[in-house]
Amino acid sequence: MPKQKTHSSSKKRFKVTGTGKILRSQAFRRHILSKRPTKRMRHLRGSLVVSPANAKVIRGMIPYK
Repeated sequence: MPKQKTHSSSKKRFKVTGTGKILRSQAFRRHILSKRPTKRMRHLRGSLVVSPANAKVIRGMIPYK
């Protein structure tokens, strides 16, 4: 069976932990940040674990990561 291709944008956006969970970064952190409160920006820092419903789809897009 041929190798599966990795989805190019997904390999940049998602990271797999040692236990196999998929991490994602939070949205709303790119531009127009001056109007948003510092507290909100602070809470948007860091990574989150992807929901199980989306994890199955993402795992198919990044099979070798």
